[in-house]
Amino acid sequence: MILLRSAVQKVLAPKRARRRFYGDGVLGALLLLVVIVPALLAPWLPLANPLTNSLAAAFSPPGTHTASGIHWLGTDQLGRDLLSRILAGTRLSLMVVLLAALIAAVIGSALGMIAGYVGGWLDAVIMRLMDIQLAVPFILLILLVMALFGATLTNIIVIMGVTSWAIYARVARAKTLEIRELEYIESVRAMGFSTPRILLRHVLPNLMTPLIVLLTLDIPRLIVLEASIGFLGMGIQPPTATLGNLIGEGRSYMLLAQWLVLYPGLVIAALVIGCNLLGDSLLRKTHTRLD
Repeated sequence: MILLRSAVQKVLAPKRARRRFYGDGVLGALLLLVVIVPALLAPWLPLANPLTNSLAAAFSPPGTHTASGIHWLGTDQLGRDLLSRILAGTRLSLMVVLLAALIAAVIGSALGMIAGYVGGWLDAVIMRLMDIQLAVPFILLILLVMALFGATLTNIIVIMGVTSWAIYARVARAKTLEIRELEYIESVRAMGFSTPRILLRHVLPNLMTPLIVLLTLDIPRLIVLEASIGFLGMGIQPPTATLGNLIGEGRSYMLLAQWLVLYPGLVIAALVIGCNLLGDSLLRKTHTRLD
């Protein structure tokens, strides 16, 4: 009986894993599509200009009809359409997060591959730099740098990217240490291939899967980080909308117009949950270890 139960569990386990992968993955993808697609299509949708003020329509509740049309999510303290501002803010916040993640992934992957493949004192130096960065709180470091150099769009993207490379370097180094011991790497090394060629043509392709999974799981952290910077008033400044500064502006009017904080918060939650579900699904599907 025990053997039969064990055999049944072995047969059903892969099916349950597939159901969980597709269930979580589909749910995560749907959450992301519901938020991202309208944000990308917003410039071509019949919506109010996110920068147009109408003081007569200030603090209009969701669903209010005014001379400028229907405000599905209400208006803010200056009478600006909240839906238009959320979509514009989502688009800008996602651009910042994706570019910052790309910068972090490129820097971290390059340093991690070099540390893992070359080893020696260079590995020790990169590892110490990694430890230093991980020991400093991201938000404090970013706020300090932006206070010194200004909160321009370019500065925010670069600073977020440069301060986030350590986790990519750690994963890339660990995987490179495994890959460099493989026989085909020893073969191409014996053939006289240069180190850059080996890293780019033979090591990097084997790192793509764990790095893509890590990127998917790291984007939620960057979304929250970018929103936190905007909320604290250190990010992109109004009237340009981001998800963080929408909540930062709306918190002063929470008792009067709760929708100013509620809807941007729901968008952030949907993005974070969607990315996490999708990343967890990819992690299980690819059997990737990020340590």
